[in-house]
Amino acid sequence: MVRVLGPMLATPHTAFAIGMVFLLAPSGWLLRLFSPWATGFSAPPPWSTTQDPWGLGLIAVLVAKEVPFLLWVAASQLRRTEEAQRLAQDLQVARSMGYAAGTAWWRVVWPQLWPRLRWPMLAVLAYSMTVVDLALVIGPGSPPTLAVLAWGWLLDADLATNTQGAAAAWLLALAVAIVASLCWCFASLSAWSRRRTSGRRGALRAPRRVAHTSRGSALLVGLYLVVMLALAVGSVSGVWTFPALVPQTFSFDAWRSVAASATTTTTTLTLGLASGVSALLWSVAWLETAPRHWDALLRRVAYLPMLLPSVLWVIGVHATTLRLGMDARWVGLWLAHTLACVPYVLISLSPAYSSFDPRYRFITATLGRGRAAFLWQVKWPLLRASLASALAVGFAVSVAQYLPTLFIGAGRFATVTTEAVTLASGAQRSLTSAYAWLQWLLPALGFSLATWAGRPRHFRPGTGALG
Repeated sequence: MVRVLGPMLATPHTAFAIGMVFLLAPSGWLLRLFSPWATGFSAPPPWSTTQDPWGLGLIAVLVAKEVPFLLWVAASQLRRTEEAQRLAQDLQVARSMGYAAGTAWWRVVWPQLWPRLRWPMLAVLAYSMTVVDLALVIGPGSPPTLAVLAWGWLLDADLATNTQGAAAAWLLALAVAIVASLCWCFASLSAWSRRRTSGRRGALRAPRRVAHTSRGSALLVGLYLVVMLALAVGSVSGVWTFPALVPQTFSFDAWRSVAASATTTTTTLTLGLASGVSALLWSVAWLETAPRHWDALLRRVAYLPMLLPSVLWVIGVHATTLRLGMDARWVGLWLAHTLACVPYVLISLSPAYSSFDPRYRFITATLGRGRAAFLWQVKWPLLRASLASALAVGFAVSVAQYLPTLFIGAGRFATVTTEAVTLASGAQRSLTSAYAWLQWLLPALGFSLATWAGRPRHFRPGTGALG
C-alpha cells in the first residue's frame, strides 16, 4: 500500500474533484454504465449528484484525498529504522501474550503513533473546513460553504463587504479551533484508555479486520485509477452523447489549446520550482541550525499556513505584499507559494533528519574533516532521497495553489490550477479534463524525478565514482 501512496499524493485535489464530477454527474460515467438498460434513462436526469446541498460529493473527495496523506505521514513515522525496530519488538511481545495482530497494533502501536499524527490531523481538519477551490468544483452551491462565501466577499470592491469577508475568515478560524479542541478532548477521554487496557485479545475478529483493510485499500486505489481514466478519456473526447459509454468521436483540440497557452504552464513550472527550492532551503537551514529548545515552539509558527484557513492567511500575505510593493507581481506570488510549501516540506523532511545517525558526524570529525565536508560529502548525499522527495512535495503543493495565485496575483497570472477551477464551472468537458490531467501530470513527473534522483547508487570499481 505504501508504494501506491506516491501517485495518490501527486494527484491534486482539484484534478481529483473534477474527475469525480465526471464520474458522479447526471451525465457521468457511473450513470452511463447503467443506462438505459438498468435505469431506462435516455437523457441525463435532473439530479444533484455533485454540487448537492448536503455536500456529500465534497465529503467523498476530501475523504479519498486526505486518507492517503495521513497514511503517508504514519508510514514516514513507522519507517524510521530505530522506531521500526522498537515497535516490531513491542508487537512481538504483544503477540506472545495472545493478542491478535490487528488488536496488538491498536493496543501497542497506535497509542505511540497518535501523538505524532495530531498536527497532520489538525491540518486535514483545517483544510477540509476551509477549502475553497474544491467547494467551487464539487461543493454545494445554494447555499455555498462559509469558505466560499468569505472568498466571494473578499473579492468584492465594497469596503463593508470586504470587511465582512475578513470577519468570516476569522469565524472559520474560530470554528476550526473549537472543533479541534472538541476532538482533542474526545480523544483524551478515559474511556479510550480503559478500552486500550481492557485486556481483550480480539483474536477472532482480527482476520476479518485484515480482510476489510485490504478491500478498502483496493477500493481506494481503484477509485483513483477510474478518476484519472475519466480525465484522460474526457480530455480527448469529441461528440459524446448520453448514454454512450465512450465518445463517438475523439479530438485533440483541447490539448492543442493547452499547448497554445504555454505561458500558463511556464508560470506553473517556474513558481513550483522556485517555491519548492526556497522551501527546501529554508527547511534544511532550520533543521541544521535551529536550537532544539526553539524548535518545538517556532515549528508551530511555520505550520500556521497549513493550519489556518487559507482565506485568512492569504489576507495577511496580501497586506504584506501591498506594503512591500509586490502585489500583482511574480515575486509576491513566489512569496505566497513558498509560505504555503514550507510546512509540507518541513513535515516530509523532519523524519529523515531526526532518524539520521549522529555517529556519522563523529566519524567524519575523527578523519579531520569539518562540518562543510560532513554536510556535502556525507549527510546530504545519504539524505538524497528524502531531500528529493521533499522538493517534489513542495513543487506539488505550489502547483495546487489556487487562492494565493488569484488574490496575490490580482488575476494577472494564470496557472493550470486556476484554469482548471475556472473551466470546471463551464461546459467545456475536454478542455477542463486536459487542464486537470496536466495538473496531475506535473506533480507526477516531479515525484518520478525525485524517485530517480533518490535511487540507491553503488560504487563502481576502478572509477572512484558512484553510479
